[in-house]
Amino acid sequence: MLQEEHKQVAPYKPKKGEEYMSPSQLAHFRKILEDLKIELGQEIDRAVHTMQDEATVFADPNDRASQESDMTLELRNRDRERKLIKKIDEIIAKIDAGDYGYCESCGIEIGLKRLEARPTATLCIDCKTLDEIREKQMAK
Repeated sequence: MLQEEHKQVAPYKPKKGEEYMSPSQLAHFRKILEDLKIELGQEIDRAVHTMQDEATVFADPNDRASQESDMTLELRNRDRERKLIKKIDEIIAKIDAGDYGYCESCGIEIGLKRLEARPTATLCIDCKTLDEIREKQMAK
């Protein structure tokens, strides 16, 4: 759900001859990341309030187990969102350092379209593909 919400900002249209990761491109991606961070923070706050409001002690063990299962899932989602906020902060620091948009592994441009789809990407598509192949081989 939240992955799609950064698309509220229209995709960046580079001007003819514009240099990769120009100041306007960096500003565009900073806006996407900051908006996503705000949305995630609001989602975490909403979830905490909802969990506090729904905290009921059920006499029936099945109801209690169901509630605990729901809360466990909710907490896992919130933890994932907190980790994403941390990653967004790291990516914003890369923008500030002038390192955003370049693959951490090989150093080539990640590409505007990939960054539009996943603004927190740190690997180009080729390095990411190799990374996923390695992960699959290690899991066997």
